[in-house]
Amino acid sequence: MKIGIVGGSGLDDPDMIKDLEKQHWTTPYGDTMIKFGQLNGVDVVFVPRHGVNHQFSPTHTNYRANIQTLKDLAVTHIIATNACGSLKAEIDRGDFVIPCQFIDFTKRRINTFHDDFSEGMHHEVMADPFDKSLSDLLYTVAGDLGFRVHKDKTLVTIEGPRFSTRAESKMYIAWGADIINMTVATEAALAREAMIPYAVIAMSTDYDCWKEDEEMPVWQDILEIFNKNVDNVKKILLETIHQFSKQKR
Repeated sequence: MKIGIVGGSGLDDPDMIKDLEKQHWTTPYGDTMIKFGQLNGVDVVFVPRHGVNHQFSPTHTNYRANIQTLKDLAVTHIIATNACGSLKAEIDRGDFVIPCQFIDFTKRRINTFHDDFSEGMHHEVMADPFDKSLSDLLYTVAGDLGFRVHKDKTLVTIEGPRFSTRAESKMYIAWGADIINMTVATEAALAREAMIPYAVIAMSTDYDCWKEDEEMPVWQDILEIFNKNVDNVKKILLETIHQFSKQKR
């Protein structure tokens, strides 16, 4: 077993990994800088989603290189961390959310490895985009650790980097979305094509802008909320990987 961790905002430096080593990796889609080591005796590969200096916007993140790197390194499962906005009053700031569905509302992404059909047609089945066993375990672990956590939620991924208008935010709610982010749908689609089971632990940092009785926070405020809970994310990852490895022995 080898677990891939895709770290997003607030989790760009995986100091929880023992014997951490860094390595450049080259793929047909570009280069990545990976970090690898062990968590609770399990081999892990960490990919900073937005680059080592968080230099890539959600649109220009090289999702294909990130996922291809994990495939090349024979990762068996991927756990992605993510900041998200809440579209439901019951999902409060700091709550964790485990999505089971996504709506892809991005516009400028390459979200497939199949650029053409010269070697045959390919249409990936995406009815259930997230790995159920890993998602269920993330939910159980987060709850057992005493954190507020929600599961079986629908996530909408928007292009970004701007946030929603109020009209857009209310439209996503009407569509049935529970949380909103800028990266997961693209990543999940590529992980499915790469045949790597993929699950997400998302943290709610704000209420997007649909709640008209309060101001939408600026990005710095959102990141501050996430950073205050980074240790909680690490606790969930450590325990999830520990329990998952025991299940697979």
